[in-house]
Amino acid sequence: METTSGRKIIGANRRARHEYHILDKYEAGLVLQGTEVKALREGRVSLIEGFARFMGDELYLVNVHINPYSHTGGSGHAALRERKLLLGRRELSKLRKATQIKGQTLIPLSIYFRGGWAKVELAVCRGKQQHDKRQAVAERESKRQLARTMKEHKSV
Repeated sequence: METTSGRKIIGANRRARHEYHILDKYEAGLVLQGTEVKALREGRVSLIEGFARFMGDELYLVNVHINPYSHTGGSGHAALRERKLLLGRRELSKLRKATQIKGQTLIPLSIYFRGGWAKVELAVCRGKQQHDKRQAVAERESKRQLARTMKEHKSV
């Protein structure tokens, strides 16, 4: 899947937009092993349970599952290892401040390639309550119904 900004999206976390309010977005580089890059190019990634956390002064991507590369013998990479994220010093300090606020977390929204480099779109998020989720579903359904009636009206 190619986008207009030259990104080839490999995996997306569609559930994140339903479960969280997205407050801010950042683009970070990923430190990967060779077989992980090949597995990403095959689209073998799952972001659903993923999040980012600080370990010391560095930010790591945790619980992102990159399946082993299909043409590797027995020695590939660990599917659930912690992967270091590459960000500037100022961005790291902003993210650290954001995560210290109660209820906010860092969630990966998508993994993609830009210019041959693996990138992750990271979002500062706050969890939605159940009533917020129902309201979002109701709004989406009303927009669909409106679009459907507009389309029927145009064809008549």
